[in-house]
Amino acid sequence: MSELLEVNNLSKRFGGFVALENISLSVPAGERLGLIGPNGSGKSTLVNCICGTLRNEQGSVRFNGRPLDRLPAHRRTHLGLARSFQLPRPFVSMSLVDNVRIPLLYTVEARGTHHATTQIEDHCHGLLRQVGLEAKARQLPRDLTQVEMRKLELARAMAAEPKLLIADEAMAGLTHSEIEDILALLLRLNEQGVTIILIEHIMSAVMSFSRRLVVLVSGRKIADGRPEDVMRDPEVERAYLGQ
Repeated sequence: MSELLEVNNLSKRFGGFVALENISLSVPAGERLGLIGPNGSGKSTLVNCICGTLRNEQGSVRFNGRPLDRLPAHRRTHLGLARSFQLPRPFVSMSLVDNVRIPLLYTVEARGTHHATTQIEDHCHGLLRQVGLEAKARQLPRDLTQVEMRKLELARAMAAEPKLLIADEAMAGLTHSEIEDILALLLRLNEQGVTIILIEHIMSAVMSFSRRLVVLVSGRKIADGRPEDVMRDPEVERAYLGQ
């Protein structure tokens, strides 16, 4: 597998506080990577630096062989880097199908790939079908359950046709069966060729999904490897599991 994402010696400070310190990370195409760590460990800061909503003071990020430094977030999305958010952010006054249509037009059409109106409509319904929401395509987000909101958030991220999807706590607060639904959806997306980074505190879900784990603690990467090896690492047990 070729390296799709490369993070080299990335550091981020907020005043005198060091949020990230010399983080290096590579993600091959097709990977299922779990990114874990205690609250405040730097996971969200790292994702924001990768996606372009924060700018790192040191280090570099390359995506699909291209340097991303100084590229704004929307340009990174156009290149195929997408994320879902822990707290879904739908357009509350728009139907589900329109919620999917907006990111589709914003990203795919911006790449110069033009589709007929009927093709766009079919594609939007196909994305909702993929997450099990097509029957509610004309309803508003307020009509959805919590797990359906998470599925809509993933459908909106997938509308950008990403090469890499960063799923930020897509299972927080869900029941066991709902977690299984989201896991099955993420696994299907990965089988379709989408590289996925999963940020999650539910360790059973992380272990079930991930081929590889990276652990952050206090802005440092303390482990990177096979899940079973990482979870046996004494430093991980002390700094993460012991908290």
